Amino acid sequence: MALAAAGPAQLVRCGQKDELYRSGLRSGAGTALHGLAGARKLLEWRKEIELLSDVAYFVLTTLSGYQTLGEEYVNIVQVDPTKKRVPSFLRRAIFVSLHTVVPYCLEKGLLHLERELQIDADESGTSQSNPALTLSSRTLVRNWIQKQVRELTEQQKKAVLQVVYVLKQCIPLLCRLHLAVFYISGTFYHLSKRITGITYLHFGGPQREDRSIRSSYKFLGIISLFHLLLTIGVQMYSFKQKQRARQEWKLHRNLAHQKNTTKEKSTGRHSRCTLCLEERRHATATPCGHLFCWECITEWCNTRTECPLCREKFHPQKLIYLRHYQL
Repeated sequence: MALAAAGPAQLVRCGQKDELYRSGLRSGAGTALHGLAGARKLLEWRKEIELLSDVAYFVLTTLSGYQTLGEEYVNIVQVDPTKKRVPSFLRRAIFVSLHTVVPYCLEKGLLHLERELQIDADESGTSQSNPALTLSSRTLVRNWIQKQVRELTEQQKKAVLQVVYVLKQCIPLLCRLHLAVFYISGTFYHLSKRITGITYLHFGGPQREDRSIRSSYKFLGIISLFHLLLTIGVQMYSFKQKQRARQEWKLHRNLAHQKNTTKEKSTGRHSRCTLCLEERRHATATPCGHLFCWECITEWCNTRTECPLCREKFHPQKLIYLRHYQL
């Protein structure tokens, strides 16, 4: 039987087919939990159900030494870097861990760490503003993170919070970069396979189709790289605009503060910020027309780019600082 390196089209079809079956498995597990424990438990354990479904799928296929349904669909088989043997059990176990468990732990760890740092820095009920974080909290992880956060100084907490924000922005960009490289090279469709060195061989059938469309995939990879660079440029511009707005706010934060405070107190509850529940300082408007303190709404936008009241999505640079606003 003739064996040849699998082409990018086959790898894409394999990944799409596997994702289809994994989605069906997640949906079935979620439906079962909903029927047994109700919607609240489903919401609380949704991520864990998805993780267990993915682990079960790869344990029953890849880890057990069998083809996945996607690999069987396109007639490809996994091989190690020598391209002469199937991957060892250890290599397959590392792949399954990197592909399922590590992304889950990384996402949960960053969410919990960010939450604890914000609670410590803001003194307010930031934890109440995002119920999903509270529902998905796990005692052991949460206690360990709380212990580590308490040992940090204020300056270190700010630095770690910035690192968390950068990681949350960079991880999706890294995935997009890897996908663009795959389109160009046509070897590793998943980052976990690139790390473990697992490639594919195709058995049976001609390879003419894959050779004919490889140039199209390379062109798609170049476009993806260009789009990624454009996205990074836009994000850097937005970050600079945000820093500029913060600096401008600091320059004017003390101007006419006493006058504005007196004016706002005379208007009663309508001058209160719904985030800090105090008199609104340095009123700032969202594109949907709601007013908040500048500090409150900018801190909110660090984690969620939507209005706290009506949930309308917007970009942080669309905030309008009402410098001479009086109510």
